[in-house]
Amino acid sequence: MLDDYFRQYGLILILTIVAVVVPVGMLMLSWLFTFIRIRPSKPSPVKSSVYECGVEPIGPGRWVQFNFRYYTYALLFVIFDVETVFLYPWAIRFKQLGLFALFEMLVFVLILVVGLAYAWRKRALEWEQ
Repeated sequence: MLDDYFRQYGLILILTIVAVVVPVGMLMLSWLFTFIRIRPSKPSPVKSSVYECGVEPIGPGRWVQFNFRYYTYALLFVIFDVETVFLYPWAIRFKQLGLFALFEMLVFVLILVVGLAYAWRKRALEWEQ
């Protein structure tokens, strides 16, 4: 039993080592290819400029201010995407969970609906204000 316990941690250790070695190895290989002249390196002002979704940057390249509504939309998307992640396993085991689980999920969805109503009332879902 103790061997199985350490074997599980060994697998985690192997996964951690691979997760570190692969990206570091790729970066080192790319760096070495620069010296062998396999990877081209021709910097120019155009290549070094800031690029955002095909739009030319306005103002200095280091301090471009974005509209906060991008972040609001992203947070609202994540919240309702996570809701789907929690609803799926519940829906799979709905018959086995019983009536109590139904009420728990109704409370969960109600909290999310209240959050959506709050965002709607504060006009967070409207682009033009």
